[in-house]
Amino acid sequence: MKELNRAAEWFTDSVIRRMTRIAIAHDAINLAQGYPDFDPPRELTDRLAEVSAAGPHQYAVTMGAPNFRRALAKKCGRYMGREIDPEREIVVTIGSTEAMVDTLFALTNPGDQIILFSPYFESYMAQIRMAGCEALFVPLAPPAYGFDPNALEDAFRKGVKAILVCNPSNPTGKVFTEAELLCIAELAERYDAYVIMDEVYEHIVYAPNRHVYMAALPGMWERTVSCGSLSKTYSITGWRLGYAIAPERIMQRIRQYHDFNAVGAAAPLMEAAIAGLELPESYYDGLAARYARMKALFTGGLDAAGIPYADPQGAYFVLADVAPLLKPGQSDMEFCEWMAREVGVACVPGSSFFREDVRGIIRLHFAKKDETLIEALSRLGGIKKKLGAAHKLYNM
Repeated sequence: MKELNRAAEWFTDSVIRRMTRIAIAHDAINLAQGYPDFDPPRELTDRLAEVSAAGPHQYAVTMGAPNFRRALAKKCGRYMGREIDPEREIVVTIGSTEAMVDTLFALTNPGDQIILFSPYFESYMAQIRMAGCEALFVPLAPPAYGFDPNALEDAFRKGVKAILVCNPSNPTGKVFTEAELLCIAELAERYDAYVIMDEVYEHIVYAPNRHVYMAALPGMWERTVSCGSLSKTYSITGWRLGYAIAPERIMQRIRQYHDFNAVGAAAPLMEAAIAGLELPESYYDGLAARYARMKALFTGGLDAAGIPYADPQGAYFVLADVAPLLKPGQSDMEFCEWMAREVGVACVPGSSFFREDVRGIIRLHFAKKDETLIEALSRLGGIKKKLGAAHKLYNM
């Protein structure tokens, strides 16, 4: 039979979601796939109950229900510090994953190059390959995950079409400083490149760090696409409501791909989610405080278990070093499978995120109830004797 699409040869299935299936098979606590085990705000679930009876139940406008786009533009504009036109500068997508895919197809042509910081979220490589593009990697140096401006400029010099930045970062938890973003912005302008921002964790940032929007920096609105999601902010990962924000010239092209790629997001879920977009400022302060408490609980447990890790500045992921536990020749994927089966905690192998050759790095997440985290930490404590003394993360 004739060959299938060759692009898929460059990537596998999602290792993160594979680990969820392994967690289910072994009844392990799932600290692999990043979704909470607690409920969304009551305002959303109460409104969803109303919508389930009253509707809407048919197609919404392809680009997103007008009232949802208005509420989204108001909320996002408040934080970005600019007025966003809901008719010309926003599209509602099926999660931020679709927003990213639509954006890549809108901005690039096959053969174009896109800069990625390493480590990076696993989906990016598959999405770049699907668009027929090539990734150029610039390493982030642990434990603070800063980048070398000279190395970044070397990548820009190669004539790249865009740079893709996750801020706050999955998997590192890095929050890019304003100075770092200004450096990226200056290089993007100098070398005439687009900037694609993945900002799904924008409201999960730990003091004294703060989130700065690339699109709000001087001169950057015209060349920036901001991809976002309601999933993490309102604990509704299953609702799959994402969006892209961009100037009209770029948004017209993104909307073309969205129209034929997805038709539109779920009408009843958009209607119900307006209640979340209209929550007061105190909700976002409470969200950050809640995650700060979860982070303190989880990282304190890792300290007690003697497991070294990189302290996250934002998001809800931790990269931990378990290299002493690996057997000679054992891959990190094999270790993670063993961990789910024998320890009862599912995590993600670091090789899913790093371009560099790393050994013994795993990603865990802490978006869980206290009782879930306490039980997970209890199980992790069972391997304390095997870990040995804490040592420097990533001896690269």
